[in-house]
Amino acid sequence: MWADTLYALEQGHLLRLGVWAAASIVGGTALLAWLTLRQVAAPLVRHFAIQTAAWGAVNAAIALWAWRGLTMRDFAGTQKLLSILWLNTGLDLGYAAVGLTLVIVGWQWERRMGAVGAGLGVVLQGLALALLDLRLILLIGPLR
Repeated sequence: MWADTLYALEQGHLLRLGVWAAASIVGGTALLAWLTLRQVAAPLVRHFAIQTAAWGAVNAAIALWAWRGLTMRDFAGTQKLLSILWLNTGLDLGYAAVGLTLVIVGWQWERRMGAVGAGLGVVLQGLALALLDLRLILLIGPLR
């Protein structure tokens, strides 16, 4: 793969991450605003929205930071990128597993809807981030 092709793939990946981050921020904030304006006490939705907006803010910061450091990569740099992507994918799936644990525990122990909502938010973010990272891994393909 040529360095400029990989550079374009990384740019696309960071743009998709930025779009996901923006959608998370807007969606989470909109849900919180709606609950506040309607004066609705819905812990599940509230905690889901908080997780969504917070993860969106963190993802936006990561995308901006990574964009600033984006450079052309040689073979060793591409190998390093793939290692980081695989590590991130594992972490993302770990986040989803922690979120699922929070959902299960929140439901089993006194039906705590806030914990269920927060867990669902974490599951959604972890799976979405894993899919974004896996997409770039597949686009890069095997190194030769």
